[in-house]
Parts: sequence; structure tokens; C-alpha cells
Amino acid sequence: DTWRLTLRHLALVGGAVGAATLVGLPLGIVAARRRRLGQVLLALVGMLQTVPSLALLAMLIPLLGQIGVWPAMIALFLYALLPIVRNACTGLQEISHGMRDAARALGFRPLQVLRYVEIPLAMPVVLAGVKTAAIISVGTATIAAFVGAGGYGERIVTGLALNDSTLLLAGAIPAALLALLVQGAFGGVEWWIRRRRVSRR
Repeated sequence: DTWRLTLRHLALVGGAVGAATLVGLPLGIVAARRRRLGQVLLALVGMLQTVPSLALLAMLIPLLGQIGVWPAMIALFLYALLPIVRNACTGLQEISHGMRDAARALGFRPLQVLRYVEIPLAMPVVLAGVKTAAIISVGTATIAAFVGAGGYGERIVTGLALNDSTLLLAGAIPAALLALLVQGAFGGVEWWIRRRRVSRR
């Protein structure tokens, strides 16, 4: 049962954060390029964070016409957008104009400057945003069980219904441990990127 719940929890988190990264990185690039539009984008994704998770799930169920995985996945996706978009925008804005000018002087086109200069330089900040989104999603995914999406939240929901503290802990502790494992995995990736940069120098 623990293995089944773990796989479902990981699927929810991985799917939502993966989709949020694919959408959030381009949005972060647009926000960094267009300052006024960027402020609007950051305000919109920031506003999503203010909506309570249960309320967001309650709104998504009638919109989608179903309960289960999809409302939970979309809710997690929306919550994961803010740290990814914000960090992508910040990472790109922190790159000095001299680096861009040097790339253009070498004959790089705008897309080449973005691909070979800006994104690699901004990657540590972008990765930190993805890490934050993943850790937050591990905790938020426990709410998904209230709409039948599964995960560790199943034990928490059952524990609340039965007033069983053991079941509550059986859901909360694995979720906390999974969050620590995710943080450790991203920490390892960040360390590898730093080491690779140092070796290139």
C-alpha cells in the first residue's frame, strides 16, 4: 500500500511540476524581456497562490466535470507556476549586459544568445525555482486525496474521518520524508552543475 501511494504521489508531483516547468520557463523569458507584461504575469501567477487549495479544487471539479487526478494535477500545476516563472525571470534579469553584448559581437543571433548564454547562466536560479515548486507540491499533493486523486493524502483523509492519529502520521511522515528526498536530489543536481562550471574554468 505504501508503494502504491508513493507512486501516485510522485506521479502527481512529477506531472504537475514538469508541466509547470515547460510552461513557466517560457513565461519567465517573456517576463524578463517585457517588463510591464512581466509584472502582469507575475501578479497573475502570484494571485493563484492566494487561493486556498481546497477552494481551488472545488472550483476545478465543476469546470472539468470530474473528480480524481485531473483536478488535482491542474491545481498543483497552477501552484507550481509562481516560483518557476519568478526565478526564471530573476535569473535572466541578473545576467549582465556585457555577456549579451559579447555574444552578439561573436555573431550570435537572439535565440542563440538565449540558448547558449542566458539560459545556462540563469540555470542555477531557475533550478532553485523548480526545487521550490517540487517541495511545495509534495506537501500540497496530500490535499489531492480529498478529490479521490490518491497519494499519501489517502491516509490523512481516512485518519481525519476516523479520528485516528496513527493513520494521520502514516500519511504525513512519508510526505515529509519525500519532501526531504526531493530537496536532497535537487541539492545534488545543483552541486553537480556548480562542479561542472568550475571544471570548465
